[in-house]
Amino acid sequence: MDVKLTGTVKQVLEEQTGEGRNGPWRKQEFILETEGDYPKEVCIVQWGEKIEELGVKEGERLTVHVDIQSREYGGRWYTDVKAWRVERQAGAAPSGPPPAEEPFPAPSDPGALDDDLPF
Repeated sequence: MDVKLTGTVKQVLEEQTGEGRNGPWRKQEFILETEGDYPKEVCIVQWGEKIEELGVKEGERLTVHVDIQSREYGGRWYTDVKAWRVERQAGAAPSGPPPAEEPFPAPSDPGALDDDLPF
């Protein structure tokens, strides 16, 4: 299943490291704010070499391909949204409504507005 989220990186969190039964590990999370009428903030994790490979930076507009995985530990369930691919979007996300268009195009001849209409 290929899940894609598009939005703007709001924050890149500190890298975390540790030691597990399979050896040392590294992870870094970032917060992606999705687009649309009801934007959501999603915490996405990058593991190991993906941290440098993806090179996520605050303020970037991205489409992130993620895997969603849950695991049980001690009777509780934990879910990760793991990034495995990033596509950078050209330009910034629009911050408001599109600019209003003029109701009539401007005339190419400025003298065209000098007519003898009474209004």
